[in-house]
Amino acid sequence: MDLKYLHTFKTVTEEGSFIRAAERLNYTQSTITFQINQLEKDLSIKLFEKIGRKMVLTKAGESLIPYVDDVLFSLDKLKNFDADLSGYSGDLHVGVGETLLCYKVPRILRKFREEAPKAQLFLRSMNCYDIRDELMTGALDIGIFYDYVGGFGTSLKTHAIDTYGLALLASPEMRDRFPDFITADQQIPVSFIINEPTCVFRQIFEQYLRKKSIMLDHTIEMWSITTIKNLVKNNVGITFLPRFAAAEELKAGSLVEIRTELTDMTIAAVCGYHKNKWVSPLMDLFISSCATIQ
Repeated sequence: MDLKYLHTFKTVTEEGSFIRAAERLNYTQSTITFQINQLEKDLSIKLFEKIGRKMVLTKAGESLIPYVDDVLFSLDKLKNFDADLSGYSGDLHVGVGETLLCYKVPRILRKFREEAPKAQLFLRSMNCYDIRDELMTGALDIGIFYDYVGGFGTSLKTHAIDTYGLALLASPEMRDRFPDFITADQQIPVSFIINEPTCVFRQIFEQYLRKKSIMLDHTIEMWSITTIKNLVKNNVGITFLPRFAAAEELKAGSLVEIRTELTDMTIAAVCGYHKNKWVSPLMDLFISSCATIQ
């Protein structure tokens, strides 16, 4: 039995279709079909059946999933056997939420580099939902993200890092013009400057606005926290971010807080990985380093 057939089977079950599995594995759809057919021949069972236009797992296919997980988990450990013997070496794929990467993680990375100079660290700034999803599929080894995203149940093991306060931020002039974000049923002619629609801070604040029936002018989407803050400082609009992301500006007075009913709200950051992931010495070092983030 070819082990790549097991990996293909697992990918199909995670993606829910042969087409998406082919895209993820960079295979043709015919290759996916061939490998699944070969696996069915090797096991003498039918793994998928066509219902309408969809290929769905048979009962035998559902029963096979935990066995495949065990085999691939053991294979992952085997691949890291040399790294285990040689200490802190090997590859580590880590996804980090942008604000955490910018303001909380750099000193951890410096310490990690000092203790694991032979390691190959593949670091990505990512949306928290994407981090969750890639941890679930095994594309990432470790994620540092806000657990507000939820949706991972017991599939991920998470370690609490810290909780952080959130704030509605504006320039002093903008706060003087629009100080009231608590009174319901009002229209405020100011722009909301924030990241993509799946940004957790954006989701929290937009949910608050809907609850209060507060209408803003429009939303300006920016991908850089630094750019967002610069626009807000220059009276282009307001934003909603963790306080630590604007600590220097708040201290200098170039940004100020506007009180809302979310002023005392906090959001929790966690370090997570898939429950079936083998925690290599390198992973363990990185995870333990995250405990020093504040």
